[in-house]
Amino acid sequence: MFQRMSSALALLFLCVSVLSAQEDRYSGHLKFQQLEEDLPTPNRYRSASGAPGPDYYQQQADYVMEITLDDEAQMIRGTEEITYTNNSPDALEYLWVQLDQNMRSNKGLTAQKTTGALPRSSRSWGFKDLFPTFPGGFRLEKVADKKGAPLKVAVNYTMMRIDLEEPLESGKSYTFNIDWWYPINNRKTDGGRSGYEYFPEEDNYLYTIAQFFPRMAVYNDVYGWQNKQFLGRGEFTLPFGDYDVKITVPSDHMVGSTGQLMNEKKVLSPTELQRLERARNTFDAPVLIVTEEEARAKEQIKKTDTRTWHFQAENVRDFAFASSRKFIWDAMAVDINGRDVMAMSYYPKEGNPLWEQYSTRAVAQTLITYSKFTIDYPYHKAISVHTDRIGMEYPMICFNGGRPRKDGSYSPWTKRGMISVIIHEVGHNFFPMIINSDERQWTWMDEGLNSFVQFLTEQEWDRNYPSRRGPAENIVDYMQGDKMKMVPIMTNSESLLQFGNNAYGKPATALNILRETVMGRELFDAAFKYYCERWAFKHPTPADFFRTIEDASAVDLDWFWRGWFYTVDHVDLELTDVSVYDTLGSEALAIVDDAWSMIDSGDTRNISSRRNDTAIAVTWVERDKVARDAYTGPLRIQQFPAAKKVGGSDEDPWFYIQLKVKNVGGLLMPVPMRFHFLDGSSKVVRLPVSTWIKHEKQFIKSFRFKRRPIAVEIDPFRELADIDLSNNAWPSKEDVSAYDAFMERKKAETTAEE
Repeated sequence: MFQRMSSALALLFLCVSVLSAQEDRYSGHLKFQQLEEDLPTPNRYRSASGAPGPDYYQQQADYVMEITLDDEAQMIRGTEEITYTNNSPDALEYLWVQLDQNMRSNKGLTAQKTTGALPRSSRSWGFKDLFPTFPGGFRLEKVADKKGAPLKVAVNYTMMRIDLEEPLESGKSYTFNIDWWYPINNRKTDGGRSGYEYFPEEDNYLYTIAQFFPRMAVYNDVYGWQNKQFLGRGEFTLPFGDYDVKITVPSDHMVGSTGQLMNEKKVLSPTELQRLERARNTFDAPVLIVTEEEARAKEQIKKTDTRTWHFQAENVRDFAFASSRKFIWDAMAVDINGRDVMAMSYYPKEGNPLWEQYSTRAVAQTLITYSKFTIDYPYHKAISVHTDRIGMEYPMICFNGGRPRKDGSYSPWTKRGMISVIIHEVGHNFFPMIINSDERQWTWMDEGLNSFVQFLTEQEWDRNYPSRRGPAENIVDYMQGDKMKMVPIMTNSESLLQFGNNAYGKPATALNILRETVMGRELFDAAFKYYCERWAFKHPTPADFFRTIEDASAVDLDWFWRGWFYTVDHVDLELTDVSVYDTLGSEALAIVDDAWSMIDSGDTRNISSRRNDTAIAVTWVERDKVARDAYTGPLRIQQFPAAKKVGGSDEDPWFYIQLKVKNVGGLLMPVPMRFHFLDGSSKVVRLPVSTWIKHEKQFIKSFRFKRRPIAVEIDPFRELADIDLSNNAWPSKEDVSAYDAFMERKKAETTAEE
């Protein structure tokens, strides 16, 4: 028995030893592990290719609404009829309706969860955050079926459950009615994505109204009902539907809104109609439909009678509008592959001269560039509305900041900030208004993707535009930060830390690195466009995006998604142990003294700007003189002296160079390298990420050239977001971090512009 036990123990010992050896063999080799185990299993709703499956479905919610804006009491009142169509295979026992305005209640969940220390003064903004006083939230007067019978409901903060008398079967529709009102918040004092701005000088208001009606929640194959509470950060998840909306406002107000204006002859003057028709046939510059002079006159004589504007919209996921007697209104036509679309702006006199010069032009450029990289813009118009402090987006309309000083002057940063926010918010028409991702769950799928295409648009607006997000070097400061203050991109919206960097900057940078360094523009652009076409007017998930990009490109990117989206690793490559040999390879050649002083550094811009020199034939600013001013034009490019020629010929022997590259930061990347030679020439070599497959911590690589190499640098075009450039070169050279280099350039730009 003892012998059998000994044999068993020996066998067990052997198995453990083998398993331990295997663990040792594969430990640390997980960066190329496939994502298959982490992604949802493909099914008939969502295929393994990333495309919608044969049984994909989505619900529809249609609205008929009558809205009244009370300009005296700053209150909005509405009645709505909702027809909800169940296209799912499931019978629904109840429906969930979103009550987003309840987030503004001073007794709501958002107010309850707010934490923080007492500020020094009760007048500070922080004090209002801790102790909100605005009595916001819906006042529900009626929730009834189409016959008027009250429905049984349960309100849970920003969500309302409607209990049905009998289940809503697959393929059936259900109609019900809600009457409601709520006080409108002052954006300046109470905050908020929508609300009003008050102008005390003339006792007038400018209203930007959104999330203003009870809206259906999404029911789909992924989550069932998406009924997470709206806490203020995770935005909106909404089904598509058709809208018929009548908005009653003071008769001297101009209204910009989602949808087609159905009664323009009743609400616009003959002069305004004539100008609007001219704008529909003008493609080179905006046409003023309401002039500043006319808007100023309205400010002084306020009418109290009302007028009703009637709008209809098909296949949109939401509805918003803006209303004010202060509005100047201009518009121009944009050709989107043979189809005319209207670009429009509504703004008070306080926005000029900046808005009249730039807003509608920026809208037009956005529609053109986004249509090129995603899908053709499908709606008939896109509107930019000027507000005092926030950027926010809805179908066909968005609210944007960027206000000059009272004397009409403005800084270059105000101008660029305004153009950027307009591009960003108009771009949200594509992400998520059309490519309808779940903002409540994954902020990066709308903000990150949109920030990426925003970067592409800014570069087509003005060459070398100083984009805030997109270039790899701009994310370095965040990537090298405290990991305890970071979470992966793949984190629920409400749990994100460093919201702007995580949901906007990092995914935008990741996509630009995919485009420029990992895949190349041709492969990436085609795959990205396939994703947009597949999921236009549908509800994509992260897995659908990841799978589509790989499926359409034949590039295995699991390592990339895992590193950039599922970890908080950073890029830090170190070049070390470099040796150069002659043909005999007998001994290392001596390092050339002052090698870097002999080298022409050339164009120091990031890789996107360098490639755009030829990829972008002409920018909007280059072809439109009106879009130029003292704060416009390419940034100064540092010029370097010509390279010194110090010998070398085609008859030189072979030279071999051996080097080691270490992965210090943990995030694997392709390795772009530039070799400099004794004759003054240079050569760029790009090692694929697969170089790391069996050597995730470091690898040794050898090259041979006919010219003698005297220097090597990793990431010469600043395309990897490498956080430490001081260890990227041989021989070592004094260098600054990418972030410091970026700040030095910004400082130089500011000095030049001042």
